[in-house]
Amino acid sequence: MIEKQQNNPLHGLSLDIMMTELVDFYDWKVLYAALRLECFNLNPSMEASIKFLKKTEWARERVESFYLYRFKQMPKGTAEQFELKPRARGFADGIVPRKPQELTVELLDEQRAKATENYEAMKAKNQRPRYGSDKPRQQDAYAQNRSSEKSGAKRPAPSQDPSNPWGK
Repeated sequence: MIEKQQNNPLHGLSLDIMMTELVDFYDWKVLYAALRLECFNLNPSMEASIKFLKKTEWARERVESFYLYRFKQMPKGTAEQFELKPRARGFADGIVPRKPQELTVELLDEQRAKATENYEAMKAKNQRPRYGSDKPRQQDAYAQNRSSEKSGAKRPAPSQDPSNPWGK
């Protein structure tokens, strides 16, 4: 029985071909402005960039996400899909890649400045970001122990038994 492949433009696409498409369309300067990877800035070469991306998983995932959402302009996924790596994400049948998004260094700088301004405004209002889970954050064990000490809760005294190495 033949399994149906998921709809993902990265399926079967090698890193060499992906990088060639990106560099041919955008150029090294735009890729550096968009992704902030030094392999696109200092003496950029296809061989060195591919070698770096093969060794560095987080950088490869960043380039793959850029390829999917900026170059192929695929629709943004759900929060569950963003938990997955870009190559594992799937899209609904019938969704096809669109023309690449036109980007310039100036446009990327404007977008980055606007995002920073929005973040600072949100931070000034003391709001939570829109992304991520809505679950309340749990304190770590150290913070929980300190808060219970402040509230007056008594902890049992450690054991004085010399044969008990854990002191419980």
